[in-house]
Amino acid sequence: MEFLDKELDEYIENHTQQESNILQELNRETYLNVLMPRMLSGHLQGRVLAMFSKMIQPQHILEIGTYTGYSALCLAEGLIENGHLHTIDIDEERDEMVRQYISKSDYKDKITTHIGPALEIIPNLKQQWDIVFIDADKINYSNYFNLVLNNVKKGGFIIVDNVLWSGKVLEKNRTKIDKDTEAIMQFNDIVHQDNRVENVLFPIRDGLMVVRKL
Repeated sequence: MEFLDKELDEYIENHTQQESNILQELNRETYLNVLMPRMLSGHLQGRVLAMFSKMIQPQHILEIGTYTGYSALCLAEGLIENGHLHTIDIDEERDEMVRQYISKSDYKDKITTHIGPALEIIPNLKQQWDIVFIDADKINYSNYFNLVLNNVKKGGFIIVDNVLWSGKVLEKNRTKIDKDTEAIMQFNDIVHQDNRVENVLFPIRDGLMVVRKL
């Protein structure tokens, strides 16, 4: 997922606000102790998510795909005073680690974690969302989008990670289309053709699709 020249990438990160101490600690522990640590949003993308959230000033955020909680903590930075973030993940093995870092943060009373299939949990969250962040199983990207869109406020945002899929959205970067690649390509086309939204695909890290509901 590294598309930029390494030195340019380092320059960008060096000229981006640094992570907080707790995010640095979470970043480090994820790489030391968790499988597939590259799934972490990380420094640059985390600061981008935090900036988007601060610009939008959301009251209600839904995150689909908690992983180790890094992106949830970043998105929570922009919540207004009475705002709240719900984050869902199917892997309960990481839940203790997630809760530990949330409890040490400034947002411990603003984040609720849910364990289980997101497609079953989301309909029970009776909320209108200002931001939805999708970073979960790629096969269900289109299902998540269709499920949440009606409950996103007019002018609200859906932000979706990994939409470039290490460049495999381009034929020259793959030998065949696996199920995840196919699902992401279909999702990108569905969003781009949906007249209920406007969208921009940002080449940040592995690709961020930013969707605004009209």
